[in-house]
Amino acid sequence: MRLFLLCFTLVCVKDTEAQNKLHHLQLAVCSDTDKEYMIGDDGEVEFYADFKKKDIVYMFPPFADPIRYPSGFAGAEGWMSLCQNDIEVFSVEFKDKPLPQDAPQTSVYPSDDVQLGSENTLICHSTRFFPPPVHVRWTKNNLDVTGESSLSQYYPNEDNTYNQFSHLPFTPQEGDVYTCTVEHEALQTPDTRTWEVNVDLPSVGPAVFCGVGLAVGLLGVATGTFFLVKGNQCN
Repeated sequence: MRLFLLCFTLVCVKDTEAQNKLHHLQLAVCSDTDKEYMIGDDGEVEFYADFKKKDIVYMFPPFADPIRYPSGFAGAEGWMSLCQNDIEVFSVEFKDKPLPQDAPQTSVYPSDDVQLGSENTLICHSTRFFPPPVHVRWTKNNLDVTGESSLSQYYPNEDNTYNQFSHLPFTPQEGDVYTCTVEHEALQTPDTRTWEVNVDLPSVGPAVFCGVGLAVGLLGVATGTFFLVKGNQCN
């Protein structure tokens, strides 16, 4: 069994005058193949470590003046070293003990309103699963396009389960069919969700009826005017 170790620190700071609470979260995740380090406040991610680019990624908008992580990427690597050392200990301690499992609940939806020919993003959201990881695979018209997708960090829930998002850029074309398949150890079979490009084109029926109605109305007015003029001439 591959052990996936989760280390997190949750600090609640209370302002006694304003009666406000600030929940500060520090999350470190590691296994023999995966790494994640993240810090956030009140459910919002402040920054995370990108272990492929070996850098810290700040999630604040450009106009913000965020607090910088003093130790930078080296601090995240230090947490991973500690996490890996703990895995060696816990692998022996828990090797014969079953871990609790929660299967992911998955949904697929576009990030913006769908317009044919306009660039968009499909989101495959896996929520309330434990333990990590989940494996996500995308297809377009039965062809594998997983290599074009990206995978987010893990986001913790209050019930100690996790969320994760996979993003697939796409340009909607009528009739295209996309699938997102999620694999997790709590699932007996992979969970596949299907999303089809089906944009309702504006109907011409109302426009036709309005045009016909307007034409008939104008014809009635013209006819009435003709007989009114004729009647006045007779008088």
